[in-house]
Amino acid sequence: MYKILSKKTLAQGIVLMEVEAPRVAQSSRPGQFVMVRAHEKGERIPLTICDYNPLRGTVTIVTQIVGVSSRLICAKEEGSCLTDFTGPLGMASEFVCESPEVLKSRRFLFLAGGLGAAPVYPQLKYLHQMGAQVDVMVAAKSKDMLILIDEMRAVCDHLYIATDDGSKGYHGLITGLLKQHLATGVYYDQAVAIGPMVMMKFVALTAKEFNLPLIVSLNTIMVDGTGMCGACRVTVGGKTKFACVDGPEFNAYEVDFDEAMRRQLMYKDMETAADHVCKIGRE
Repeated sequence: MYKILSKKTLAQGIVLMEVEAPRVAQSSRPGQFVMVRAHEKGERIPLTICDYNPLRGTVTIVTQIVGVSSRLICAKEEGSCLTDFTGPLGMASEFVCESPEVLKSRRFLFLAGGLGAAPVYPQLKYLHQMGAQVDVMVAAKSKDMLILIDEMRAVCDHLYIATDDGSKGYHGLITGLLKQHLATGVYYDQAVAIGPMVMMKFVALTAKEFNLPLIVSLNTIMVDGTGMCGACRVTVGGKTKFACVDGPEFNAYEVDFDEAMRRQLMYKDMETAADHVCKIGRE
């Protein structure tokens, strides 16, 4: 059992938890994820690692309520336990293999859409500790849905915000902010985008106009986390890859986003039906 040491609501339907998981904390790296199960009869779902502390033996996760399983996890209270907390899984971000000397000479740009701020944060934190130059753009529908802003600001050089409704920062989509920013002539060695699939698709189209190297994370398409279910199968560079075991990070310009978005909708009807039944059963 894995004890929830702290719990905090970041925005409507988005919950942060610090979980006691010493073995996972010792091995975690930026870009990886864990499989979490609320109780013995629950479904195991993949959640990206938001932070990890080997000294405390803790791992931080951020969960957004989208269906039955995520609702059950978010309903857990501080001091209670999660039945399963398996990881770290997936491939770590490529830059963890680089030496501090190399990273100090490089400049990175991160683009976080919505819940994508959670997996972006540990990457920012790691690169900041290595002495790299790091900028980040964070986007959400409104200022009330922005998460981890103060935490990211503390570990980056510049932070830019975009909201769909203009309630904070740039008024519009993150692609508009990106285009405006890159048009000034600023240079980055590498960019990383994490967020909704459609956001990453159009970030890739925009970044390509400026020849900006871009990595995307396909964590939102994962289901069982082992490659056995095949649900996260996607075409990358003309070859079949599995987001959970080959990724979740890939070269954005090699990803077939349209295929990935179609695959992402495979279980939507079943999830909606299950959620409806689950809510009726609790009332």
